[in-house]
Amino acid sequence: MNYLQHFIKIILNVGTAVAFLSCSPSVEEDDVYMFSYFTGNGENGLHFAYSGDGYHWQALGNGKPFLTPTAGKDRLMRDPCVIRGGDGKFHMVWTVSWNERGIGYASSEDLINWSEQRYLPVMEHEPNARNTWAPEVFYDGDEDIYMIYWSTTVTGLYPETQSEEENAYNHRQYYVTTRDFKEFSDTRLFYEPGFNVIDGTLIKENGEYILFVKDETRVPPQKNIRVARSKNLTQGYGPAGPPITGDYWAEGPTVARIGDRWVVYFDKYIDHRMGAVASYDLEDWKDISEEVSFPEGTRHGTVFKITQKEFEKLQEY
Repeated sequence: MNYLQHFIKIILNVGTAVAFLSCSPSVEEDDVYMFSYFTGNGENGLHFAYSGDGYHWQALGNGKPFLTPTAGKDRLMRDPCVIRGGDGKFHMVWTVSWNERGIGYASSEDLINWSEQRYLPVMEHEPNARNTWAPEVFYDGDEDIYMIYWSTTVTGLYPETQSEEENAYNHRQYYVTTRDFKEFSDTRLFYEPGFNVIDGTLIKENGEYILFVKDETRVPPQKNIRVARSKNLTQGYGPAGPPITGDYWAEGPTVARIGDRWVVYFDKYIDHRMGAVASYDLEDWKDISEEVSFPEGTRHGTVFKITQKEFEKLQEY
């Protein structure tokens, strides 16, 4: 091997190493993207995926569950929403059942050791409530308050959007607020857009609350993700804009800032795969489903970030 060939080999080896380092979360200097999700019907608990770039996701722990559900009668853990709160802890809410009137809640400092799982009876006061599905929790740092919100069908309400398809579910979104997950406000109506609505998720940008929701209308079918906005956390959301997703059924949106783009991940549940759309300005959206990859069997959850140190502990678990 001459000197030129030897030099080229060194350069190629260095390039390979740099490429590996740049996509390996265990050695990145930046935070690691995490994705909480469920599989099947949610009976086996909480799963995590991780990513160094926000586009290519791998199952953590070879896909094993990190928490087994115990809350509620049916003991499911569907739609797991995980956020980091103002206290530095991770707070999670989830769907415990297809037909109970409460949701699950637990907290953790490391995503490994969890508090006792609690059943929050957020709709028990409403005898005509059929369900409490797809809860999310949002922390507003400016107000130092948490809002938990979800979708419920209350029999007899909003007959103008009632359909007999899909067991006649006809959701609207409701909420409670809390500062400590011990005392909660009364349950109130959160979002009534004039259509069957579910799967809300929130971000706050430039003092504005931006709500991504699923239009659950079955006749004629919508099944898409739309966006509403407000200057107030708990009220005042305007009409939902046009769909930001395409000619497929989408649900379970969750949002992250990846570089200079906003990315909304969602579940293409008829196709049994995850999809995504992206925007530079939260106005114009492009489908980038072919740019993302998730572990097989991933069902929707939430995206969030953790530190390298936290990620290394998770890898050891």
